Amino acid sequence: MPAFAIIVPCRLESIRFPRKLLHLINGKQLVLWVAERIALVAPDIPLWFAVDNELLAKCLENAGYRAIMTDTRHPSGTDRIAEANRRVGAACVLNVQADEPLVTAGQIQALARLIQGDCPMATLGTPFRDAVDFYNPNQVKVVMSQTGRALYFSRSPMPFARDNAGRVDNAWLSANACYRHLGLYAYQADFLEKFVTLPPGKLEQVEKLEQLRALENGYPIAIGVTDDPTIGVDTPEDARKLEELLGSDRG
Repeated sequence: MPAFAIIVPCRLESIRFPRKLLHLINGKQLVLWVAERIALVAPDIPLWFAVDNELLAKCLENAGYRAIMTDTRHPSGTDRIAEANRRVGAACVLNVQADEPLVTAGQIQALARLIQGDCPMATLGTPFRDAVDFYNPNQVKVVMSQTGRALYFSRSPMPFARDNAGRVDNAWLSANACYRHLGLYAYQADFLEKFVTLPPGKLEQVEKLEQLRALENGYPIAIGVTDDPTIGVDTPEDARKLEELLGSDRG
């Protein structure tokens, strides 16, 4: 039984960007950019991909990566990695997203440290720098306690700047730490199995944020803060931006 495993949940279809994981970025499928990145920055942690389609499995396995076929009916990536870990058998599972091709070694190491503490679940936040992002409901906010535990996640801007009638600019963000949630997680294996049996919570259903299920059921979530830049690919426009960035890196 490995102490740690990275399991990347992979779903072929996407509402906003159909088949995005197979979308070619500078001639290579997005999921392979992610696979190569993880292998580069975390070579000592066993890596698996929990997939829902043979096309994804073939793409990954032909490139030398391990894919586990999982039930196509899973409602979330968490359910998918829970199924996969029943085969992998890791004591702690690190969940890296399949559309995050710039995950860093520091982020993965931070998750590995956090999940060895007294919280059964861990994730990361990064400071907001731009007020436009702070007001964007697709940029999830997290507030945390002084001991680094999550208090709440929301799509709404929080904390609310009452003295400014809620108005926030970049200078205010520089003076007041506000954090964007990054979709990287770590789970202790026994909690992961318990989590996927819990019914969706009321707040989870309102915000459409699965991590709220843990808080609603009284389970603490450890939060690590990272300044490492990340890029998630959610739309074709994001893919074009990534192509430009990778192209400039090569130059």
